[in-house]
Amino acid sequence: MNRIKEVLEQKGIKQTWLAEKLGKSYNMVNAYAQNRQQPRLETLMEIAVILDVDVKELIISNKEQ
Repeated sequence: MNRIKEVLEQKGIKQTWLAEKLGKSYNMVNAYAQNRQQPRLETLMEIAVILDVDVKELIISNKEQ
């Protein structure tokens, strides 16, 4: 699972802006934000750089504690 949508909302950033920065379509970024599709690791790392967060902040562990 990813937290892209939450981080975007926290930072007040629109999905269309992120799509432009990534060079991807709005529909692709929206699919990432809605967890309909998971970004490749390289893309996830690029998103972290663009949003100025640690890549770990974009991932929710599904592992039992």
